[in-house]
Amino acid sequence: MRELRYVVCDVFTDRPLRGNQLAVFTNGASLDVDTMQALAREMAFSETVFVGPATAGGHARIRIFTPVREIPFAGHPTLGSAFVIGTTVQLDEIRLETGKGVVPVRLEREGARVVFGWMMQPIPSVTPFVDERALLAALGVERSVLPIERYDNGPTHTQVVMQSREQLMALTPNLSALAAVDVGTTAVVAGDGPRVTARVFAPSAGIPEDPATGSAAGPLALHLARHGRIDFGDELIIDQGEAIRRPSRLHARVTGHADAVDSVEVGGAAVVVARGEFKI
Repeated sequence: MRELRYVVCDVFTDRPLRGNQLAVFTNGASLDVDTMQALAREMAFSETVFVGPATAGGHARIRIFTPVREIPFAGHPTLGSAFVIGTTVQLDEIRLETGKGVVPVRLEREGARVVFGWMMQPIPSVTPFVDERALLAALGVERSVLPIERYDNGPTHTQVVMQSREQLMALTPNLSALAAVDVGTTAVVAGDGPRVTARVFAPSAGIPEDPATGSAAGPLALHLARHGRIDFGDELIIDQGEAIRRPSRLHARVTGHADAVDSVEVGGAAVVVARGEFKI
């Protein structure tokens, strides 16, 4: 029988029982893929992380699972894992090895306590989204204010911008139809200037609506900067999760310009809310 220790933290919030839930198995290196996937289904969070020793110059390696599959990179699992590791390792930067390479997370502390983190995300590729009609029909949206584009930074994120926050909060997408569209994760956004509201849907990954989507936040900031809604270098504040009563706050910043992006950073807070152990 193996004893597997885990930590549960709420990510992209500084208050318990908000944000996006994450389970981090701190001694998961010896597990096979089937066991990791079964534990992710058991936890039933958007993502579950298994931490192992570094093999490529980082401080630790993380493997990230949704309830239905492993994914190479995701935002709130990377940030949450850095918070968990940073409580025991007194470093200002944690370098995490993911399926998309090493992701540095810069930690801000009050004394020994980690209070905020900025992760340097992979720079996404950008392509037009070709099946707009099916996507808009599944969402129940007439049109997008900006061009609908797909951003790939490990997972894929399709960005749809609505006219008003009221329309966004009233949205009731057909999740079965949305899962049938080759869309990846769909981020639907409303707001002007450096503060917006987002709702993110990923039914094909077993996530009807996500409370906080760090891997979509960087691409969203890039999308808004490319189309002139914010300036490159602006800090974008994203409110997410209110519709499912898990309010979250994400920060994102993109430097460079439309033809040559220098960096994509996403930041936020996290709080540890539980610790436990599986015996299997």
